[in-house]
Amino acid sequence: MSDEMQSFTPDTDNTDVLRRAFGQFGTGVTLVTTQTARGPLGMTANSFSSVSLEPPLVLWSAARRSKRHDAFAQAEHFCIHVLREDQGNVAEHFAAQGHDFAPHDWHKGPNGAPTLSGCLATFHCTRYAVHPAGDHSIIIGQVTSAALQGGDRDGLLFKRGRFGRFNPDQ
Repeated sequence: MSDEMQSFTPDTDNTDVLRRAFGQFGTGVTLVTTQTARGPLGMTANSFSSVSLEPPLVLWSAARRSKRHDAFAQAEHFCIHVLREDQGNVAEHFAAQGHDFAPHDWHKGPNGAPTLSGCLATFHCTRYAVHPAGDHSIIIGQVTSAALQGGDRDGLLFKRGRFGRFNPDQ
């Protein structure tokens, strides 16, 4: 492939090119969980970002076409888990489906949301706002409780449609 820049106008005819361009930006990978009337629900998300320290706010985006969108957009409480570099199986599991928590060690967190063990950090949130944004919804949560794993573990990354890790020693 050429190193020459390919200019284009994003439209419905070239969403695959736009997706590849977005994919050049590596992101961390999170698991977002909530408790529903049907039981615990999870969704893998790489759209996580901190927003504010005062008050403590975070955001993530859910695709509106997802069958899990409405449950998360309406959830009063949720938990965002920052995944370790060796938790690609967790990300893949919850990217495919969200109701099967049996393979994972979890407990109810301080706000009732399912909380997986062994993640780098968790942010228990109360819904602060939900904003429509094209084919996604931006979900903003106010962090009411957080936890940080000790040690010097790397986080799971997502780039060009693949999970991986950052190796600062190379």
